Amino acid sequence: MWSVACVTAVLLFLPALQADEHWWKYANFYQIYPRSFKDSDGDGVGDLRGVMEKVSYLRHELGVDAIWLSPIFKSPMADFGYDISDFRDIHSEFGTIADLEALANTCKTEGLKLILDFVPNHSSDESEWFTKSVTKDATYGDYYVWHPGKTLANGTRVPPSNWVSVFRGSAWEWNDVRKEYYLHQFLVKQPDLNYRNPVLVQEMKDVLTYWLDKGVDGFRVDAVPYLFESTVVNEAYPDEEKSGETDDPDNPAYLVHTHTQNLDETFDMMYQWRKVVDDYKAEHGTEDIVLMAEAYTPLTNIMRLFGSETAEGAHVPFNFEVLSNTFKDTTGKQFYDNIKKWLDIIPSNRVSNWVLGNHDNKRVASRLGVARADLYQIALNVLPGIAVTYNGDELAMEDVYISWKDTIDPAACNTNPKEYLQYSRDPVRTPFQWDDTTSAGFSTNRTTWLPVASNYKTLNYKAQNAAPRSHVKIFKALVRLRKQRTLREGAIDIKLIGDNIIVIKRHLAAVSTVVAILNFNKTTENIKLSSVDNDLPAMFEVITSSMQTNYIDGTIVGKDEIVLPADAAIVLEGNVANGV
Repeated sequence: MWSVACVTAVLLFLPALQADEHWWKYANFYQIYPRSFKDSDGDGVGDLRGVMEKVSYLRHELGVDAIWLSPIFKSPMADFGYDISDFRDIHSEFGTIADLEALANTCKTEGLKLILDFVPNHSSDESEWFTKSVTKDATYGDYYVWHPGKTLANGTRVPPSNWVSVFRGSAWEWNDVRKEYYLHQFLVKQPDLNYRNPVLVQEMKDVLTYWLDKGVDGFRVDAVPYLFESTVVNEAYPDEEKSGETDDPDNPAYLVHTHTQNLDETFDMMYQWRKVVDDYKAEHGTEDIVLMAEAYTPLTNIMRLFGSETAEGAHVPFNFEVLSNTFKDTTGKQFYDNIKKWLDIIPSNRVSNWVLGNHDNKRVASRLGVARADLYQIALNVLPGIAVTYNGDELAMEDVYISWKDTIDPAACNTNPKEYLQYSRDPVRTPFQWDDTTSAGFSTNRTTWLPVASNYKTLNYKAQNAAPRSHVKIFKALVRLRKQRTLREGAIDIKLIGDNIIVIKRHLAAVSTVVAILNFNKTTENIKLSSVDNDLPAMFEVITSSMQTNYIDGTIVGKDEIVLPADAAIVLEGNVANGV
């Protein structure tokens, strides 16, 4: 038995549902890494037609509201699509513009929203824009950030500042044709675009409207903090101060990025893009066109991305607070604090979002433990607002070991055989495990761009869908629950009991009360909800629970009769209409 030392979160009331409800406010967003989702033509690489084959799975089996595709645009694939050579074309491995339009139409028919990745910070060095910028073309010459560098007393030319790339080493690269350095905050093959050039700014706005015309419903904006850099001072860019975190000058953590990240102009650019999509919506009479912003940055900056007093910003600036601060040994109190930190700062007129996995971080089941995979899915889906799921996390897929020899992620390849696994994103990007056939049903080809997990014969969607209880069935139950009024409109009350039990209550008067109990202890706990909250129904229906419990969905339990094994969670509903 646990003691009742409760800490109660401030109630957060959600607006009542209206006839003109904005579709994204309570949506389940599902991220697809296209290279690894479904291969339709047997070349070992996932593609748009493969995604289209699975629209029914996404919309009608899982029940998600929107899918977001990682980059599918024309690219030399130095960074697997984040180095775009043509912002208005589809990479041949993924298909054609006609395939994208067909996917958009299929999604619309099935009621599924389609979100594309927008990668505005940089292009590929193989882009026509860059090629022409190198020659100082009248239109494109100022599309990128160029500088002749500094000349030392001995005549040696050096970069214009000490800025370090995200992928290690100097963020400046000499171009022998133009005789200047260009900025690349990521790979050498990813030159930064110059947002102090109004022509480039308009060009990128036109890219947004180009794809809106093709039928997409919004964009996830990549690497937002890097859009602007400080301007030249005394003919050079200002150096950044050392952080003191590492002695390695090639490590991006070596510097404090005051001149290369989160400048004021960055937030204004997001507001400008919001105006583009809002104007398009008004002109064409569409539903809301959503902007999602990726920014690993302090919460104060995330709040700025939402908008200002005079301008709207991103609908969904990703909340990475939970993802970045949750680990295998995280306690209930630590997880509670991470949730509370967000709820305490978000303005009442903004919508929360919850993210625990994506293509850049180890999978939830590997990073946080398979035992807690269901616990975290339950938490994310009962909290207010938007839930974001990375493809495969609904199955509790795990990272796949990739040897140094087989490593292809540039973030890892730029290191060494001893350290590469700390940086490699290959393990989280391996093919989706559909069934127990060749290549896990991802491809008819036995060779895939990254190897399929060795456990695919047992860990796959087909097996989990056929099992009486499974991770994916828990996920489906949670998505169904989120579509009910209580999860969309209800007030939230969060209590922390001791250090390792969290009780999340969602309540909508005259409708129902939903309660989620999360046990972060390493021991089985007997839960008496009456000692936590006097205003609860006597009996509850089990909506779903972690795999390690013995509960059957749909059964009735008393509020003081709940038993939770270690690392397990349960979701209960007391329905006013039927008295349960």
